[in-house]
Amino acid sequence: MPRNPKLESDLLDKISRLPRVSLACLPTPLMGAPDLAVELGHTRIFFKRDDLTGLPLSGNKTRMFEFSLGHAMELGATTVVACASAQSNYCRQLAVACAKLGLECHLSLRRVRGQADSEIQGNLLLDLLAGAHVELWDGEWERQQEMRTRRVHALRSEGKIVYETRSTLQDLAIETAAYVNCALELHMQLQDLNVHLDYLVCASGETTQAGLLLGAKYLGDEYEIIGFNPHGLSSAELISEIAHEAARLLEIDVDIAPEDVMNCGDYVGAGYGVPTEEGLQSIELLLRTEGILLDPIYTSKAMAGFIDMTRNSKLKIPAVVAFLHTGGFPTVFAYHDVLSTNLPAPRMTSFTDPAGPEAMA
Repeated sequence: MPRNPKLESDLLDKISRLPRVSLACLPTPLMGAPDLAVELGHTRIFFKRDDLTGLPLSGNKTRMFEFSLGHAMELGATTVVACASAQSNYCRQLAVACAKLGLECHLSLRRVRGQADSEIQGNLLLDLLAGAHVELWDGEWERQQEMRTRRVHALRSEGKIVYETRSTLQDLAIETAAYVNCALELHMQLQDLNVHLDYLVCASGETTQAGLLLGAKYLGDEYEIIGFNPHGLSSAELISEIAHEAARLLEIDVDIAPEDVMNCGDYVGAGYGVPTEEGLQSIELLLRTEGILLDPIYTSKAMAGFIDMTRNSKLKIPAVVAFLHTGGFPTVFAYHDVLSTNLPAPRMTSFTDPAGPEAMA
């Protein structure tokens, strides 16, 4: 569609009304992946590199914290509390963002892999290096929520002003605004390249896809947005509800109905936090064709889903596709045992090798 600078400006103005802090390096690059396109038979494939948002080893949550922590600081918060899994990308980026902004960060983290999640590696290592106060828990999600609530009450009893992340629908809507902004970025980048997109693919169960859908519809972009849910469920109803609240927050007259949401949980495998063989294969494929690293829990499963849909003709072929890379690099190291299973062992040699040092030349 022809470029509409007024529409772009109006949306940017609506986003700019929200409290915000500066954390991310934006816009993130939109980069071609020509070898992958040849491999899969698509016309063109692009990567929207939200793995490069600016904080150490970065990811999509850095965008969100510009808004949610901006809101928290406007409320006068001195302390932030969150809960998730032990290798949470969300919590790792939150810990670093809080350190940058001078906020105290408390994380209640649930072990999903048993003792393996107690190893101080990957995101957990970075949480601690950033100065977060971390508690590890076993058990169901509901129990973790209870423990987080106790932590919030204890901190408030000490006189601290606490912001509890993602505790209300409004909190989710505030984070969603970040991906309305991302949709605007992508819209302008595609316009500059004169590219008509058919599909936008992402790993998302809620706010990321909600914001992309809302922004794209407001701007009149007609590409299909396919979200791959890392929890094994379809979140169409939840994504619709979050998008509705974000539209209200931004004063955007756009409605995202559940039937507008393509959110697929078919590629999660054995469950959240458990890599799949297809996902591991996609990590190797992307690193060896494009030099792009995926993570074993989110983006690799989304890529595996996209590849399967392509090869089984569930998508229009050929097509022009963008893959939103939401980050997650540190989990590669936390899951090193799984990732290294099928790799050849490095050749051990030395200058005392009978073949001599010349063999290494």
